[in-house]
Order: sequence, then structure tokens, then C-alpha cells
Amino acid sequence: MTATTSELDFWSREDAQDVTREFSRLQGRMEAWKAVGAEMEDLQAIADLLYEEKDPDLEKEFYARAPKLEKSIRDRQLLLLLNEEYDDSNAILSIHPGAGGLDSQDWAEMVFRMYLRWAEERGFKTRVLELAEDDEAGIKSATVLVTGSYAYGYLKSERGVHRLVRISPFDAAKRRHTSFASLNVSPELPEDAEIEIDPEDLRVDTYRSGGAGGQHVNMTDSAVRITHIPSGIVVSCQNERSQHMNRHSAMQVLRGRLFEKMLQEKHEQMNVIQGEKKEIGWGSQIRSYVMHPYTLVKDHRTNLEKGNVQGVLDGDIDDFIQTFLRFRKLGRQ
Repeated sequence: MTATTSELDFWSREDAQDVTREFSRLQGRMEAWKAVGAEMEDLQAIADLLYEEKDPDLEKEFYARAPKLEKSIRDRQLLLLLNEEYDDSNAILSIHPGAGGLDSQDWAEMVFRMYLRWAEERGFKTRVLELAEDDEAGIKSATVLVTGSYAYGYLKSERGVHRLVRISPFDAAKRRHTSFASLNVSPELPEDAEIEIDPEDLRVDTYRSGGAGGQHVNMTDSAVRITHIPSGIVVSCQNERSQHMNRHSAMQVLRGRLFEKMLQEKHEQMNVIQGEKKEIGWGSQIRSYVMHPYTLVKDHRTNLEKGNVQGVLDGDIDDFIQTFLRFRKLGRQ
């Protein structure tokens, strides 16, 4: 039976793109599970051979591959939690220091480095869209595009305020200081995503890119700052090759930020409807990193703690991400 023209018209181009994207996502998951199944069969075959006859080389291979399989299974299980819209998208990170001068700026740079290291360890690619460094120490802001499968799904759990307690390297009296840095995470939206932006609502400014030198020095006013007047959201991009490319990247960031704002407003409305009393703001403090008088990283949402602060700052944050995603799936957040 042949479909009529009117029946074909029922499917819009956007519908077809959505179906194609969902099919591709599910196909990728299926292939990943097939790979896990094949590895399990291989290891089972090795285990059967070792049961019949001891073989040191085969035993060494088994114990080398088994932990990797276990990790693959955990990763695949975690993907089952990432089923919300755009979870499989790239992620845009925006990092800003809180009040506190050099200490907070230095802390913001440490947070910036932590996520770059995490992305590198996972095999994700990163591109710095904007980086405002301070002449004395730290950064005033940074925007990074993290490219990789489910980058947004993982990193959305890191959205919020990160708190550091340490002996300040900028205090001659060596007193303990508390610093804050905020992290905003939004998806890199596809071009067909329905995010309406009225050009009349935008103020676009151009300026000369700053930086410590090398490739970040830009001798023309090609950096772009866009202010979305109704929401007050401000985004910048300075590291692309031209003003046109910087503007395009800045608009990508703005679309993602507006999408996140829309989700946050829906979240707050649901809290009101459900009579939620406690504050569950996406910009609230989510984690503390204590380096003095003891060493401890604690997630305030899940109560997960880790004593190796330096390891966490070097990008070892998977346990926090996975625990929060499972915690959230159970409806506790």
C-alpha cells in the first residue's frame, strides 16, 4: 500500500530529524551492548580454559581484561539514566569566580582545569571559546565546548556552586579562606532546536581579545559579547578566527543557556505545584573541597565523600557524577 501525499506531509522535516536522531542514539547504545556481550563471551571462554588447565599467560590476560569489562558494564548501565532531551549532546561549560578577589579567581581556574582533565581522561575533545585571564592570578570567566557522546548528560550533574576551603596562597598571614566558583552547563543544541531569539532582544558588542600571548592574542576587535536583554544572560566568544565565527559560537552558547533557563523555570514551577519547601536551585552549592584543616571532598546532594582532594582536582569526578545521576533517578533530587 502506497502512502498518499497528505500522509507523507503529516511528517514534518523536524519530525523526521527527531526520528533519525533518536534512531541513531538507540543504534549506538545497541552496538555498545553488543560489544560488551562479545567481551563477556571471550572472557567466559578464557575462564573455561583456565578451569581445565592452568596457563599463566592466559590468566594474566583474563585479569587484565576483566576490570575493563566491569567498567564498560558500569558505563553502559549509567547510560540508561541518560534518557532526557539532549543528554547525548555536546556540553557547553561556563565558569565564573564568586566574590573573593584573587582567591576565587584562582579557584575558578582550578575548576576550569579539573573539567579539562576529566574530559581528556574520557577521550572527549575540548575547545575554549572564551577565557578571560587576570593579570595577577586566576581567571575572570571561561567558556568551554566539550565534544563527545553524552557529554551534556554527564556534565549536567556538575551544574552549581563549588566551594573551596584552604590556606590562601595570597594571604601573607596564611589564614584560611573560603572561595566559590559557579559552573553553568548547557547542551550544544542542534540547528533545528526550537529556541526562538528575537534579534531586537540582543545587544552585540565587539572588543579586542585578551590573553597571555601566543594564539590567544588577537589584534582586531573580533571578540564578541552578546547580551540577551530580557533574561540578562551575557555570553562571550573570543578564540575563533573571525568576528563572524565568534558571533556564531556565542549564539550557540546563548541558545543553550536559554534552553537551560527554560528547564529551570519548569523545575521551579513543579516545586511550587508539589509544595516543595527546600531550595533546590541549580545555582546552589553542590560540593565542598576542603584542603585545610583536613582533606575532604563532599557532595552535599548525595553525601558522597572522597579524601583524595588532589585526585579529584586532577579530574577524578566520575564517582560524583554517577552517584548523583543514580540519586536523581530515584527522585531524591
